[in-house]
Amino acid sequence: MNLESHLDALKGRHANLETKIAAEDNRPSRNSSMLARMKVEKLRLKEEIERLKTQ
Repeated sequence: MNLESHLDALKGRHANLETKIAAEDNRPSRNSSMLARMKVEKLRLKEEIERLKTQ
């Protein structure tokens, strides 16, 4: 997998998590621990994307 396709895959996962976070956040009985885990993963993906872009 080349760098560009890897970045695209990471961006796709990041966008997917953003959608899932928004959906979970809007639920009346949201799962706070799952929401926190998804936010941490989203941040990790963002950091990885930025790291790869600067290489």
